[in-house]
Amino acid sequence: MTAPAPAPASRRVLLAAPRGYCAGVDRAVIAVEKALEQYGAPVYVRHEIVHNKYVVQTLERKGAIFVERTEEVPEGNIVMFSAHGVAPVVHEEAARGKLATIDATCPLVTKVHKEAIRYANEDFDILLIGHEGHEEVIGTSGEAPDHITIVDGPHDVEKVTVRDESKVVWLSQTTLSVDETMETVDALKTKFPLLVSPPSDDICYATSNRQAAVKVMGADSDLVIVVGSKNSSNSIRLVEVAKDAGAKAAYLVDFASEIDEAWLEGVTTVGLTSGASVPEVLVEEVLEWLAARGYADVEIVKTAEEHITFSLPKELRRDLRAEAAELVADK
Repeated sequence: MTAPAPAPASRRVLLAAPRGYCAGVDRAVIAVEKALEQYGAPVYVRHEIVHNKYVVQTLERKGAIFVERTEEVPEGNIVMFSAHGVAPVVHEEAARGKLATIDATCPLVTKVHKEAIRYANEDFDILLIGHEGHEEVIGTSGEAPDHITIVDGPHDVEKVTVRDESKVVWLSQTTLSVDETMETVDALKTKFPLLVSPPSDDICYATSNRQAAVKVMGADSDLVIVVGSKNSSNSIRLVEVAKDAGAKAAYLVDFASEIDEAWLEGVTTVGLTSGASVPEVLVEEVLEWLAARGYADVEIVKTAEEHITFSLPKELRRDLRAEAAELVADK
């Protein structure tokens, strides 16, 4: 008698929580929308307001104009600084260009800027753990360029030199991998035993929470899909964390249409999450795409609750069009 064929394993999706928008991103996106509503188009934004293709394209359709350099903004206009923060020199450029400004820097990034200023004033050497060239690192470095050395991971530690080993502090980019950052800190402490730590970890709560959820989810997933853009540091880190947690494969996609059906071959459990600058509508599209291919059973993997909110930039309470006009008139 032939034995019955084994029943096919049920397909499921493990959906990470928390995921998607953090408080700083939500604040920055709403700030652009409010500025357009209050002042009318155009409102210029220096660099992408957040690192997400869909968000940028949506805001462009509403009248936002994204520029790479402050000098690209015609005088007498409004320019907003992105959630990643800018160096003091950028504020000076805006003043020279007769521009009214809105600072949408995430308050958690602002905290790191203030720490950099404080330690520079105390004449510390500051070791900034982060990716050279990332907007946030450029902004923080600009607060104290003579005191800051960028350390781009544990491999960078050997070449770091300081003036006085008794006056060294580390700070970090807010969107890094928690584990890799602490690995870098440990290597720095081995080299500089008197290394000072900041009053609180610089890696933001949202980055930490999303990585924690992926660690749990990734351990039980054959495949992990991270919704996020290729230039989003925190989204890239989620892919790395998923692989380190045990996922057989992990991929980063902006949209459901970018998913390759070949990735599903032999896959029973798909883990799904999104970076801190990703609107939930993009995750819903991926869930629909997966459901159409037999992955309709969705289980939530919740590791934290988030209730943090930030108030909108104070500049939105003023008549910035009038202020910009006065700047030009004073010329």
